[in-house]
Amino acid sequence: MKLNLFFLWFAYIVISQVACAEDLILDTYRFPEEQHLKNIRMLTNGGENAEAYFSFSENQLIFQATVGDLQCDQIFTMDVDGSNKKMVSTGLGRTTCAYFLPGDSLILYSSTHLYDPKCPPTPDRTKGYVWKLYDSFDIFVAKSDGSNLKPLTNVKGYDAEATVSPQGDKIVFTSTRDGDPELYTMNLDGSNVTRITHEKGYDGGAFFSWDGKKLVFRASRPKTEKELADYQELVESGLVRPTRLELFVCDADGKNIRQVTNNGAANFAPFFHPDGKRIIFSSNMDSPRNFELYMINIDGSGLKRITYHNEFDGFPMFTKDGKKLVFCSNRFHSKPGETNVFIADWVE
Repeated sequence: MKLNLFFLWFAYIVISQVACAEDLILDTYRFPEEQHLKNIRMLTNGGENAEAYFSFSENQLIFQATVGDLQCDQIFTMDVDGSNKKMVSTGLGRTTCAYFLPGDSLILYSSTHLYDPKCPPTPDRTKGYVWKLYDSFDIFVAKSDGSNLKPLTNVKGYDAEATVSPQGDKIVFTSTRDGDPELYTMNLDGSNVTRITHEKGYDGGAFFSWDGKKLVFRASRPKTEKELADYQELVESGLVRPTRLELFVCDADGKNIRQVTNNGAANFAPFFHPDGKRIIFSSNMDSPRNFELYMINIDGSGLKRITYHNEFDGFPMFTKDGKKLVFCSNRFHSKPGETNVFIADWVE
């Protein structure tokens, strides 16, 4: 009996060591402190890849990338295992912020190609680190292979940062059509455009909650006379300074706005956990040059750091069951400046 127990114990130790070895192999891209992530896989390899979002079926991802001979971002799709990559935008102008529509036969994204087939100039950084809100951006819809491209917006001003409600009935986007960069919603066909934010400051990067009843977004809120003057000067030039962005939640119609973060950092790319009670997002709150993923309750409590890469981790999105997380990171890149798409199992 004692001999049998010894062999059982020995077998357990061997199996445990093999399992641990397999975990180490699978988690080549995971840092030891990242206890909520497991089995991280790199889906792209080279170039600048960002904003990868699941299709409604969760079998595909759509993302923007500057790879190969491209001079600025174009839109690509791929299967969730990283296979079958293909460019689905025109290859002209600059594109951004792509998303699938319900049924996955249609996609939407923003592009400047109607204004100029060339990549627009990069923003003037003599005013510090700024984002350019190109007024040549319009939102387009196309078949999932990129064909039959049609504009959804056609008014003067920046129209971009569009995402779709999981309920499949509304699009939220950022526009400067009224002067200030605000949030708007519209139907899937571009009709019934409704402005839902009205406070001075940039509002953008919005995502719906899984039940479609709430929005989470990033926003600047200049308060002092100096801050307001700086903000207004930049906006009139189509620029925003993203170095201080806080997260807010509101109802899908813009009512009941509540501030979630208050750390004075650049908080962005917020996304609701499927439980509707938590938000995952990217922030440089711990170091100005270091963007990590964090999770926070929608009431601002329970802040927890998720990634420990010490460079850039951003653009997180959960599957509807909360079991997988896609995000973008320059961890383990082959060249400085490269950012790739990763997918991981989520561990509660």
